[in-house]
Amino acid sequence: MLFVIDVGSSHTVAALYDGSEIIGHWRLKTDPDRTGDELAIRYYSLFAMENIDSKQIKHVVLASVVPTLEAAWLHCCEKHFSAHLESDVIRLDKNNMSSLISIGTDNPEEVGIDRLVNGYAAYNKFQTNLIVIDFGTAITFDCVTDDCTYIGGVILPGIAISLNALASKTAKLPMIDVTVTPETIIGKNTVHAMKSGILYGYGSMIDGIVLGIKKEMVGDNDNIKVVSTGGMAQLIAPVTKTIENIDPLLTLNGLQLIYNQLKKGQRVE
Repeated sequence: MLFVIDVGSSHTVAALYDGSEIIGHWRLKTDPDRTGDELAIRYYSLFAMENIDSKQIKHVVLASVVPTLEAAWLHCCEKHFSAHLESDVIRLDKNNMSSLISIGTDNPEEVGIDRLVNGYAAYNKFQTNLIVIDFGTAITFDCVTDDCTYIGGVILPGIAISLNALASKTAKLPMIDVTVTPETIIGKNTVHAMKSGILYGYGSMIDGIVLGIKKEMVGDNDNIKVVSTGGMAQLIAPVTKTIENIDPLLTLNGLQLIYNQLKKGQRVE
């Protein structure tokens, strides 16, 4: 089995694959102070809950934007998994990703590895110009051309950040949890108004950014796929006009795909 790990700023998402089949996936809060031993305890417990024998894990691929946790995960794998691993842990970085996706930005070192994973995963699926929107702590727009070159993107505050700002910076607005889209834009009470503002407001902002990106990428040509992923994608996408595809497992499937490509030592054309 292959263990894939995506360490993000707020959450760590991991999954186990048996061949191309995903047999378990988990989303946990990222804690940069976790040690390798603590990580092992948490995931061994999760494996046990699914009746998964950890000794069947033969390969590991890791993508991390949190350096301290990257080190902790490597220690965890070396100490607790290495006895039954058939290959070294693959730690994704700009060097090994360069054989799969080109980077056409001013400062390639600044591009988060998760953005390259998403871009390559979406390109492999659609083989065309792409805008990949990831709804995480920040909402990121990643632009990939039809020759699989990452050319840049947009970063804006995520929904949770905006909700926290509203609650902490205003005296009378409460902290709310947005899980359902209001049927009307006009709010009939404070909570309704806040939910409407967040969801419809972000939806309109996303549409505006996507339309602007399309003009810059391919002029007036609309032959460009818009793919979304991340925890809030399924809530936001229905209030947009431009998001065509929702893929909650884009990053995890991308890690599995990239592992297989790096193992083969060849680029998918």
